[in-house]
Amino acid sequence: MSFTESLQKKSQEPEKTVLVGLYGLETPITKAGEYIDELEMLVNTAGGKVIDKILQNRDKPDPTTYIGKGKLAEIAASAKQMEADIIIFDDDLSPTQARNIERETKIKILDRSGLILDIFASRAKTAAAKTQVELAQLQYLLPRLTRYWTHLSRQKGGIGTKGPGETQIETDRRLIGKRISVLKSKLEKLDKQRKTQRKGREGTLRIALVGYTNVGKSSLLNALTSTDVLAENKLFATLDSTVRRFDTNSTSVLLSDTVGFIRKLPHHLVDSFKSTLDEIRESDMLIHVMDTASDSVLEYKKVVDETLKGIGSDDKPTILAFNKIDAVSDPETLAGLKREFPDAVFISASRGIGLGKLENKIETYAMADYVKTDMKISLQNFKAISYIFDSAEVFHKKYFDEYIDISFLIRKDKLARLEDMLEPEDLVDELA
Repeated sequence: MSFTESLQKKSQEPEKTVLVGLYGLETPITKAGEYIDELEMLVNTAGGKVIDKILQNRDKPDPTTYIGKGKLAEIAASAKQMEADIIIFDDDLSPTQARNIERETKIKILDRSGLILDIFASRAKTAAAKTQVELAQLQYLLPRLTRYWTHLSRQKGGIGTKGPGETQIETDRRLIGKRISVLKSKLEKLDKQRKTQRKGREGTLRIALVGYTNVGKSSLLNALTSTDVLAENKLFATLDSTVRRFDTNSTSVLLSDTVGFIRKLPHHLVDSFKSTLDEIRESDMLIHVMDTASDSVLEYKKVVDETLKGIGSDDKPTILAFNKIDAVSDPETLAGLKREFPDAVFISASRGIGLGKLENKIETYAMADYVKTDMKISLQNFKAISYIFDSAEVFHKKYFDEYIDISFLIRKDKLARLEDMLEPEDLVDELA
């Protein structure tokens, strides 16, 4: 059972949590405060209860204790007085930092990556998500094994402890290394299965919903497609991508809901969720959903833009969708965003506001690269006919003795490929 699952058992009280972060020249105290508030949201998602938030003025983390020996001693005393169960740090801790902090405080220690991984573990439902989470957890654990083996010296102590302990650590490293290889191989197989599934969607425009976590992507997917994908007011409610068909007035598109991004999301977590992010990479266009009511909406937009750039998807056609406009209290805030982003749509997925405009945008983008055409093709060219059914949306078909009369919607690049497959004698009109 993971830490998160144990926290959420009704028979237990939420673990009392102290949060620690840094501010300085590169991170002003206001921004550091936003980071620590977001960390509190992560703790709430995990089922914990924040009892104190501490910000220390340091330009760079102390290499041995993160916050400095004096401040660490102060935090240790305060945490003990408040009977805290766990201290969580807003940045990734090195194995040395974690070990030194734990020795000083005698309290369970966790960093931002560890907390996110724990939430992921509790949210993973499908085989792909569970495999991705386990891989990320093992990659996170591997350099920290020494810290997790400190219990050997506490239990036995004395001569002879170090040798077996070190041997066991090396054994564990080999076992974890083998397990990582197995998981990577499993993910490759799952990737192939997903690619096969995605091939079956060729010919239909694929749109990925992207955005910061908890901005309402799942709610928007539900509103557009009249489905009931899980939509919670929690961070990382969605780990697996969910694909649903959406019918516009003139065509159909496939919408996929994807895992939300977040500030300070470590690269190894992004790498582990390659399969999920492939839905974004292989999409034809994006809808970038934002929480208009958030004071950090533009900073969140920047985080998403940087993450998209990191996975090579920043050059795709994108619709900006400012969601939750019904929750904006200041009209000038909304007016300012509309002036700054005149091509964006402003919506409320939960109340259905502005969805018509979004649908029109989708249809405009969808039809820009598509053409509707009619052909009478000789039945002898079965490859071209099969290609149409695989790569286009067929509206009408009628078979005759020697040809098929077919009407379809197809992307321009695929139409060019189809035309290369056709000879003049394949087109019945030219035979007449």
